[in-house]
Amino acid sequence: MRGEYKFCICESILMEIFKHKEKIIKASELSEDEVVRLYYKLIKRLLIVKEDVISRSNWIKAYELCKDIDESDTLAVALTLQVDGLLWTGDKRLKRGLGEKGFKMFYEGKSE
Repeated sequence: MRGEYKFCICESILMEIFKHKEKIIKASELSEDEVVRLYYKLIKRLLIVKEDVISRSNWIKAYELCKDIDESDTLAVALTLQVDGLLWTGDKRLKRGLGEKGFKMFYEGKSE
């Protein structure tokens, strides 16, 4: 992997990306073949983590953080806690809500 960052994702999140393939094709204005090729390149660069390796305590902590913001983000937050990583999200509501609860583990990208 090039660069200083390693990106982790859980299997079910990969499935969500695939599930929204048509929306991605429309928004990106790429052909289906181009999106499939990009998906393949993405998968090759990711560390895919099985959900069952996330500790119970991280699941509980993530749920407590997400329950009144968006429970569907619990997995991503639990994975972030498990790998002691940074959460990469464009969801402003999630970032604001987690930040208000003291969660500061966000990937902000490289500064130019």
